[in-house]
Amino acid sequence: MFTLLFVAFLLTDIAVRMWLATRQIRHVVRNRDRVPAEFSHRIGLSNHQRAADYTVARVKLGMLERTYDAILLVCLTLMGGLQYIDLMISQVTQYDLLRQVLLVVTVIVLLGLFSLPFTVWRQFRLEARFGFNRMTPELFIMDAAKGIGLTAVLGLPLIAAVIWIMGSAGAYWWIWAWALWSVYSLMMQVIFPTVIAPVFNKFTPLSDPDLIERIHHLAKRCGFSLKGLFVMDGSRRSAHGNAYFTGFGRSRRIVFFDTLLARLNADEIEAVLAHELGHFTKHHITRRIVLSFGAALVFFACLGWIAQQPWFYEGLGVLPQLGGRNDAMALMLFLLVMPVFTFIFTPLASLLSRRDEFEADRYAAEQSSPDRLVSALVKLYDDNATTLPPDPVHSAFYDSHPPAAERIRHLMATAA
Repeated sequence: MFTLLFVAFLLTDIAVRMWLATRQIRHVVRNRDRVPAEFSHRIGLSNHQRAADYTVARVKLGMLERTYDAILLVCLTLMGGLQYIDLMISQVTQYDLLRQVLLVVTVIVLLGLFSLPFTVWRQFRLEARFGFNRMTPELFIMDAAKGIGLTAVLGLPLIAAVIWIMGSAGAYWWIWAWALWSVYSLMMQVIFPTVIAPVFNKFTPLSDPDLIERIHHLAKRCGFSLKGLFVMDGSRRSAHGNAYFTGFGRSRRIVFFDTLLARLNADEIEAVLAHELGHFTKHHITRRIVLSFGAALVFFACLGWIAQQPWFYEGLGVLPQLGGRNDAMALMLFLLVMPVFTFIFTPLASLLSRRDEFEADRYAAEQSSPDRLVSALVKLYDDNATTLPPDPVHSAFYDSHPPAAERIRHLMATAA
């Protein structure tokens, strides 16, 4: 019965994604030769057409990747892939904790290897075709090696600890596992700006004295305690631009991509930063962290119950080991199939995110100027080849940010 339920949800997932992707492609192509009125005096037709072609290329690649991922998921579950991997590892070691950790590591490595062709194609073909890729093969390999090293150092202890808790902490192990994950997540938030991010990028203090002064005045108006202003060498990898703030306490900092600073003037940079500070002032970040902790608690509670059900394993192509623990198998099965069953909540998450973006825009308009933010957004839309008229249904389902035209209209209404 559970097998049929899983297959039904998986087919629905694929069908809905393909339908939405087809809608997006048709809508973007239909509007390819006409710049929306809100942007007609700011963005040229050739750039608009480039953005449309970029969007279509990304959506088509996404359709192919989703089909590929679904086939891989079926191979790992219903066709016995996980079962085979577990049996092979059992012949290597009889130490239960090591066997289970190796199962998780092996599956993660295989998933990474299977997704590598799409990662490479996206970076060196699709992004390069539209002028965004600046990453060299050497830098790509170096980033991958660093990522593997950090995952081993920071991830393996967490995996081993969770599996140990699952087998040793009794019926309510999931509460302890959730507490461990929560502490680990907060620790990552603290050390990411100062320990993890510098492994991949170079961060230099912002050197423009006039811009520094403006930002300090803005931060003071917003009640934001500055711990550092940094410029990140994002141009080494991509032509896309962005800005963000990250960290907690003394590790909190504001980061600008060098590509952003090269494109926007001081007024526009201040408006973009005011938007980011709006997320802080309106407690969006705190709320998202709390929601993520709540979702994780539900996740661990469900895992704690379902790991005890034989039909869960058998329905996904696995025969539980009778001579050892099956905690890692339960964890991997749950992680693999959970996105299939939670896909229906995607529109809700997108809606909440867009609501926060509108609120941050209003805050930026109050602290800076709607016109400045509009000017900055139009430049970013143009530079990043953002599709200006997305399909409304596709956008409502997926987009974490409001459609460009709708966002501009809201800001212009604020200005009026």
